[in-house]
Amino acid sequence: MTIWEMLAVLAAGIGAGAINAVVGSGTLITFPVLLATGLSPVTATVSNALGQVSGAISGAIGYRAELTGQRRRVIRLSIVAAIGGISGAVLLLTLPPTAFETIVPVLVAIALVLVILQPRIAKAVQRRRTRKGTPVHPDGGPLLIVGLLLASVYGGYFTAAQGIIYVALMGMLINDSLQRLNAVKNVLAAVVNSVAALFFVFVAEPDWTAVLLIAVGSAIGGQLGARYGRRLPPTALRALIVAVGTVAIVQLLLRRYG
Repeated sequence: MTIWEMLAVLAAGIGAGAINAVVGSGTLITFPVLLATGLSPVTATVSNALGQVSGAISGAIGYRAELTGQRRRVIRLSIVAAIGGISGAVLLLTLPPTAFETIVPVLVAIALVLVILQPRIAKAVQRRRTRKGTPVHPDGGPLLIVGLLLASVYGGYFTAAQGIIYVALMGMLINDSLQRLNAVKNVLAAVVNSVAALFFVFVAEPDWTAVLLIAVGSAIGGQLGARYGRRLPPTALRALIVAVGTVAIVQLLLRRYG
């Protein structure tokens, strides 16, 4: 990498760490930047997963006050997230690269749709939570377990917007404040990234320069997101994510069909 590419990856890591702490989908910031440096889609995904571990942990630490009293819930859901995350990581490296290059533009597009629809999802969650007479399992029940398992498989394969899926599922199925559930989301993202990263260390070939830059940047961003992220205008944040994600889709399609 040139010095300018390194600075761009570092900046993307900071932005991704901050966004992940608040809402998720930070991969839509780092992934296109890694592609622009010349990395292949699979190498970019592996490097991003390794680098994002520090950011996910940093964001979880930043929300530690909201985690108070949730130890049992966090442990239970983290086991599910770990199983899903390692499954997704295995899929990433066992499926042929051509399959990844075909699937990921679709996954990015789905992630962008989730980002755009996030306000409506939040409103639907709120209506679901305030509807009288609607039973809500204190730990989400079997439906949440299945949903989180599938979301974690997706997260181990390609992490974009998994946090939005986590919060939507928990918000609809657990009777608790969204800030406390967002804290749980950060822990689950850290678990998925960590188990996937551990797997990738032994069987994949990441770009270690990119890993280091994203790790440093996302750790800084995780703290910034936890402290200041709630002050960002939601519309501006979503617009940035959608713009960068669209660039990622264009880059992937050009690589695949250009």
